[in-house]
Amino acid sequence: TARQAVRAALDQHRAWRHVPLPERRARVTATLDALAQHRELLALLLVWEIGKPWRLARADVDRAVDGVRWYADGIDGMLAGRAPLDGPVSNIASWNYPMSVLVHALLVQALAGNAVIAKTPTDGGVACLTLASALAAREGIPVTLVSGSGGELSEALVRAPEIGCVSFVGGRDTGAAVATAVADLGKRHILEQEGLNTWGIWNHSDWDTLSAVIPKLFDYGKQRCTAYPRFVVQRRLFDDFLAAYLPAVRTLRVGHPLAVEHPADPHPRLDFGPVINAAKAKELHDQVAEAVDRGAVPLHRGTPSDARFLPGQDTSAYVQPVTLLNPPRSSPLHHAEPFGPVDTIVLVDTEAELLAAMNASNGALVATLSTDDRSTYDRLAPHIRAFKVGHGVPRSRGDRDELFGGFGASWRGAFVGGDLLVRAVTRGPAGERLPGNFPEYQLMP
Repeated sequence: TARQAVRAALDQHRAWRHVPLPERRARVTATLDALAQHRELLALLLVWEIGKPWRLARADVDRAVDGVRWYADGIDGMLAGRAPLDGPVSNIASWNYPMSVLVHALLVQALAGNAVIAKTPTDGGVACLTLASALAAREGIPVTLVSGSGGELSEALVRAPEIGCVSFVGGRDTGAAVATAVADLGKRHILEQEGLNTWGIWNHSDWDTLSAVIPKLFDYGKQRCTAYPRFVVQRRLFDDFLAAYLPAVRTLRVGHPLAVEHPADPHPRLDFGPVINAAKAKELHDQVAEAVDRGAVPLHRGTPSDARFLPGQDTSAYVQPVTLLNPPRSSPLHHAEPFGPVDTIVLVDTEAELLAAMNASNGALVATLSTDDRSTYDRLAPHIRAFKVGHGVPRSRGDRDELFGGFGASWRGAFVGGDLLVRAVTRGPAGERLPGNFPEYQLMP
């Protein structure tokens, strides 16, 4: 049972925390070498399980390996004056980045002296995560996987007194329940939740740069927490925006990630494949149809005839890119992240309207403001409630020493990235206040 797994993880933790750092680093490094050796297989499992295009699947594996190597190289200074937690770290993460998010976190937590226990994602990524964890366990890393529904496992993985920290990546509804539990228990926590990440356009003229980045924003069908599904556009620039946006979005390549004409052909270079399942595709189709019925204006719809599929393939989990103008306030597309290839655009006339529209979801992880005037960016950016704000460029989770967190309801608990990830899963001086978003305080790094 999950409770037995947690107790076993605690036993592992009590032994692992006393393993000298050089040995922990050697075991983690050996795990990274094994992951790199099996890179192609791990990437193919991501393609098979969660429909990730080949180039993105390999990048997911590479980011995990390269990111943890950076920590292994610099861990001595990060652990100075710090100690492992009193219990193992519990990890509950979504299905979309099993390697670069979940496996990366597990290995850094272990490097810092903690045993780790993780829930396998319900919707996909189990085989890839299991293989990666088996390779880690073979090198002596104390990693435990448990499978089951969140409702069945949350009592053990969140509330169990043996757990030293809860690390969660997922939606706001589930995250709110986890946040309530850890707050009641006073437990260390890292809770990454979604927000509506927005891209503002104000007094802007560099349309070639914007047009070049549009296809990249659709990587993996926008199934990631740092996707940009909302553009907030100055009304007088709307025609110029469309002239840059529409030709770019029409270049998107969608289809089966392994659909080739001949077995020896290279894997197709796609922007995205299916969404995670047919139920999610239906949800997105229904949300778009409902928004249009209530007044949203469809500006672009991709067509299945442009997609690349296998003969007779089931395409029920595919959603072609859609762009809507002015989604109604009653629509989920107005205030929540769709987690799929659906863009929405709202028009504004004043800076106050711009900021209000960019802050539509009570906090976000990332945002971008495209404006020609640097002083305008410097004046407006501090009022955008996102942890990272880019000036005409997209922001992302980042790697290595790049910090990551969120504002408002998009994040609860300790911030991560760089040395903050190590600090979040270790004990420091008495009375230490970690940078993060907590009920009693918010502290920026």
